[in-house]
Amino acid sequence: MNGEHERVETLEKNEIDYVEVAKSSQFKSFIEGKRKFIVPLTIFFLVFYFLLPLLTSYTTFLNTPLFGDISWVWLFAVSQFIMVWVLSTIYVKRAASFDKEADQIIEDQIKKGGNS
Repeated sequence: MNGEHERVETLEKNEIDYVEVAKSSQFKSFIEGKRKFIVPLTIFFLVFYFLLPLLTSYTTFLNTPLFGDISWVWLFAVSQFIMVWVLSTIYVKRAASFDKEADQIIEDQIKKGGNS
């Protein structure tokens, strides 16, 4: 029974006040860093993705031959697959650093006893 009491005390000591965390400059800096990374990447993805249907619908540029029977539209379409893989790889690598930073914020919060 004594072990259960110690466990409850440890949980209470390690409890995090998420409202205080959200107010902390460390957390705000973390969110801003994520936003600066994710928003431009998302905008680039959306522009690149919707450019193909827009160009094929309203222009004839992509219908011109690149070499032989291969037109620019094929190159653009294949590049979209490559773009998705590259952006996914970049995000996964960057997400690992986001996870480390989030873990550091949690550790700092626990060390402060829930008060930031």
